[in-house]
Amino acid sequence: MSANQKSEPRALTERGAATRSRIVNAAADLMYEHGMEGTSLDEVMAASGVSKSQLYHYFTDKDALVLAVIALQAERVLDAQRPHLEALDSLPAIRAWRDAIVRLNKVADYRGCPLGSLASELANDSEDARKRLAAGFAIWRERIQRGLKKMRERGELAASADPHELALALLAAVEGGLLLAKTTHSSRPLEIALDMAVEHVAKHVTTP
Repeated sequence: MSANQKSEPRALTERGAATRSRIVNAAADLMYEHGMEGTSLDEVMAASGVSKSQLYHYFTDKDALVLAVIALQAERVLDAQRPHLEALDSLPAIRAWRDAIVRLNKVADYRGCPLGSLASELANDSEDARKRLAAGFAIWRERIQRGLKKMRERGELAASADPHELALALLAAVEGGLLLAKTTHSSRPLEIALDMAVEHVAKHVTTP
């Protein structure tokens, strides 16, 4: 069975969609706190207030639920940055986004990236999960890349600059920085990684 068949919701009533959403949100919160392996379906049922028959009505197994959690966490990560990602088309805007990432990590008490945490746990063990995670990161990278493309189109970024590679460097700095910040319980690794990545972008900027 494909990843889409296992995790994509069938046509649901409004009430059914709300129940499914409640299950996925509860599972996402638990897995962020305790990891996928540390979260049981019984705990998901208790947190979401559904029965076993209800849970299996929407998800064939835990793997299917995990795929839905990945999709939700990707959406949450992007939503948290949305105002900055939508305006990410200048060096000051990139620096503002950098500050927002640092601030969001502090608010989350250095618990790391919800998507990155799932990747660390799942990418080597489930091909379906790896593909879903890669798709989430690709969307994130594309949102960053979109602003860099606008800068190059306006002549504010050197024609030789590759928006794809610059966006990938910024995203890698975020993920690596968040991992070390989680491990050290300090924002400094994230700040340093992002500052270096932003400075790399700044070297390609052609206007003050």
